[in-house]
Amino acid sequence: MIIFDKLWIIMKEKGVSTYWLREKCGIDSKTIRRLKANENTETKTLDKICEALDCGLDDIAEFIKEKKLTI
Repeated sequence: MIIFDKLWIIMKEKGVSTYWLREKCGIDSKTIRRLKANENTETKTLDKICEALDCGLDDIAEFIKEKKLTI
């Protein structure tokens, strides 16, 4: 599972709001909601965010391995 917890941390560190992200990157509020819910996001959106925040993908996202249930 990809989570975006790091995105909110780097945004806080840089003094960036979701409003700024929408205006600067052209990301709509539905996409912001999906990021907050750790749902699927297009790579072009992640590219825009990294460009705007001057950071790498590993600065805004993290892979967490999900536990598989065995029956």
